[in-house]
Amino acid sequence: MIQVDEVAVTAGEVTLLAPVSVTAQRGAALVIRGRNGSGKSTFLRVLAGSRAPSSGRVRIADESVSPRNRGFRRRVAVMIGLPPMAPDLTVFDHVLLVATTWRDDPRAAAELAHRAVAELGLTALQQRFPHELSSGQTQLFGLALVLARPFEVLILDEPEQRLDPEHVDTVVRVLRARRDEGATIVVATHSPTIADALADQTLWLDAAAA
Repeated sequence: MIQVDEVAVTAGEVTLLAPVSVTAQRGAALVIRGRNGSGKSTFLRVLAGSRAPSSGRVRIADESVSPRNRGFRRRVAVMIGLPPMAPDLTVFDHVLLVATTWRDDPRAAAELAHRAVAELGLTALQQRFPHELSSGQTQLFGLALVLARPFEVLILDEPEQRLDPEHVDTVVRVLRARRDEGATIVVATHSPTIADALADQTLWLDAAAA
């Protein structure tokens, strides 16, 4: 599903991501590990198409990365930082809006939205507004927005941020379910819990970016 060949990113004389090669199969989880500054987020942005590599090549489903291509956007879902949130829409309004954007069938969209909210333990909070959520609840809300749309590849940057151990376990269960349904997951994390429970393969960037 994902093929990365000698991808590197530089900014002037600074190396943001040393050359990396890796493949990830359909229905597998690739976990990206490494210290801060090793290039994890940069690598994810290259996969997502929001940062062009300085050298090398990335292909997803045997196609070039192209965010302007609707097929690519439908195939690849990304959470790098929290997504935009409207202050006058409730949690469920947001999630349903995302689901409806990607689904022609309103009933299917509603089912997908309810599933995303329920899986992440947000049902009791679904009528709250974003500013009424705690930082951990906001993190789960952001994940629900990503999960409410179709995807074949899911790219996440440190989904454990702001979460206590119980909710990290919740995220693990949700991601494992999506992987078992056939999604390819790429996640950068500092969490041993996520890495140990999810990874089919692990890419360490410390040595590459040293």
